[in-house]
Amino acid sequence: MVIVMHHKASEAEIEAVVKRIESAGYRAHLSRGVERTIIGAIGDETLLGDAGIELLPGVDKVIPIMAPYKLASRVMKAEGTVITVGDVTIGGDTIQVMAGPCAVESKEQLFEVAEKVRAAGARILRGGAYKPRTSPYSFQGLAEKGLQLLAETRERYGLLIVTEVMDVRTLPLVAEYADIIQIGTRNMQNFYLLREVGRYSKPVLLKRGLSATIEEWLMAAEYILNEGNQNVILCERGIRSFETFTRNTLDLSAVPIVKYLSHLPVVVDPSHGIGKYRFVPPMALAAVAAGADGLLIEVHPNPAEALCDGAQSLTPKKFGKTMVQLAQIAQAVGRRV
Repeated sequence: MVIVMHHKASEAEIEAVVKRIESAGYRAHLSRGVERTIIGAIGDETLLGDAGIELLPGVDKVIPIMAPYKLASRVMKAEGTVITVGDVTIGGDTIQVMAGPCAVESKEQLFEVAEKVRAAGARILRGGAYKPRTSPYSFQGLAEKGLQLLAETRERYGLLIVTEVMDVRTLPLVAEYADIIQIGTRNMQNFYLLREVGRYSKPVLLKRGLSATIEEWLMAAEYILNEGNQNVILCERGIRSFETFTRNTLDLSAVPIVKYLSHLPVVVDPSHGIGKYRFVPPMALAAVAAGADGLLIEVHPNPAEALCDGAQSLTPKKFGKTMVQLAQIAQAVGRRV
């Protein structure tokens, strides 16, 4: 349940409500807004009842949260969450574009991409150092060497870094280098990993699972939020369907739905969502029109020779053209790139 405090509630009254919640065996989660403080009672509400909370001084009203995800719910936090990473914000008026290669292959490749995407307006560089591949014989990434190259690129070009962590063992290492830690689609329901990243303060980009419902996706976010990390960015990256022409089916309907259900920012990965480069630009434009707070777009200097996912990668030239179009769409919906 959510306890909405009166706008004139004192700190002592807030503390009294927190103590009442905790004495009943639940965890209190405070969200301080501009005008009001909201306190979430995290636990089994069927056992808590209202515990007389609505009668406590300073309490305006008690609202049950019917959805299984509590901390991720829009009921818990009415205003959208804005996450700040360095001098970049995700979830505000500006649509952030995270661009770069699917996999880090070399310093030359990474430097060339970084220079081009930065010139086109991207503020965040994406690139995988650890690659979860279907085949064990495919390129698996450069591991720590890839992380070092990402850090070197950040220093040279001033771009923030988002990169994927695949397991608990490598999490400390990835967190040491990354500005945003990515949880990939295959790990969306790796609950041990979700709990672990929840204990870090760095933002987490949580991709939707290949076959996950929206509720399952939000429940995965709940694992991270419940550990104390409130900096969760959701990423729609396509789901499996009966359609075989595209790699996945990009579910853009999820964008307005999730933003209705949750306060968390939502970004879209049209590259994985479609899997074919020629359809990435129109789906990126559509994502912005649908309300996405950001985009992940794969860019490679020579997609034909990419070690991973070249078929869905834009050339720097195509990416630059897409960024111009994105700015026009963003302006049309009252935002900017």
